[in-house]
Amino acid sequence: MSEQASRVDFKVFDADNHYYEATDAFTRHLDPRMAKRAMQWADVDGKQRLVVGGRINRFIPNPRFDPVARPGCLDEYFRGRSPADDIRGAFGELEPIRPEYREPAARLEVMDRQGIAGCFLFPTLGVGMEEALVGDPDAAHAAFRAFNRWVDDDWGLHYEDRIFGAPYLTLLDPDQAVDEARWAIEQGARVVVMRAGPIMAPTGGRSPGDAVYDPMWSALADAGVTVAYHSGEAGYGRYVVDWGESAEFEAFRRTPLYGLLTSDRAISDTIAALICHGVFDRHPTLRVATIESGSEWVHPLVKKLAKAHSMTPGAFTTDPVAQIREHVWVAPYYEDDIRHLADTLGAGHVLFGSDWPHAEGLAEPTSFVDDLVGFTDEEVRLIMRDNAEALTRPPV
Repeated sequence: MSEQASRVDFKVFDADNHYYEATDAFTRHLDPRMAKRAMQWADVDGKQRLVVGGRINRFIPNPRFDPVARPGCLDEYFRGRSPADDIRGAFGELEPIRPEYREPAARLEVMDRQGIAGCFLFPTLGVGMEEALVGDPDAAHAAFRAFNRWVDDDWGLHYEDRIFGAPYLTLLDPDQAVDEARWAIEQGARVVVMRAGPIMAPTGGRSPGDAVYDPMWSALADAGVTVAYHSGEAGYGRYVVDWGESAEFEAFRRTPLYGLLTSDRAISDTIAALICHGVFDRHPTLRVATIESGSEWVHPLVKKLAKAHSMTPGAFTTDPVAQIREHVWVAPYYEDDIRHLADTLGAGHVLFGSDWPHAEGLAEPTSFVDDLVGFTDEEVRLIMRDNAEALTRPPV
């Protein structure tokens, strides 16, 4: 045990845990009339392929997840210390799927061994599916309604009040979005997940701050449900085409320029839109968490908000920097400058997330504390447990 790890003498709360979806996650509850427009499995050249919106989907190269990568096998790669020449070599050998990746009782046993009191639980495949269906909002909503019923079936939305499964909300159709938000609230959801970026539909782009979404934001805020923006396929590939890049997103197979142009633009733009378009003014108890989007975007956005406020104060009803510090919580990458993030937002708005059991996450979740060098014991406790745990309860 490292000297830092010895400071965690309490159970932690992990704001970024994942499952690996069952093969029928999108199809078990899908209206059969929507099968060809939403998700199907098809045999192609002797292999099972996921077909979304009538096209083979490549967001996850291995969407059946058996075998799957070892937890944390890319840790050294993301710290810039991998001996492998490329990311494929850093993966190493795959292994059979484990029960704890798909069963809540088995996951609790592992969490007990890991010293984890509770966690937010997010999709792996699910965060990359919306982009393939933006041209067919009804199919998208049917697909995610089915997906959310699967989440409730297999994981629950507050299993033993320790595992908080997050229903996925797509906002392509505002009326269907609020209906699904209300369903999630009725089922006892503590957190919901959606993708960052503008809401794209056949009618064109729309900000999440558009007043048409106020009924949804109001329902979530009134119920004290935390809104998590989790990284995935945000649709920002459309912007790299002008630079000669392919718009197709495939996990772990993007060029350096694609990564540089898109890595944190979606989340920065989204938080800016929520603030500038008055979402927090109209819904003052709404809480937003950004997950697996890193934190290097936070300080530049704060500087831009401060400058915009100084130049056009009449465009804001309240200080936008104060708003981001009040309404937004951020889970940094472990390789980020976490001290700088805490100094920018306050330690009370920093979340510990391990990304377990993903390859790019941590093999041992609590080892995140090793990167909290220079933090006080009180700050460590906030980051490693109290901040995220508080987001499971209505704000005081």
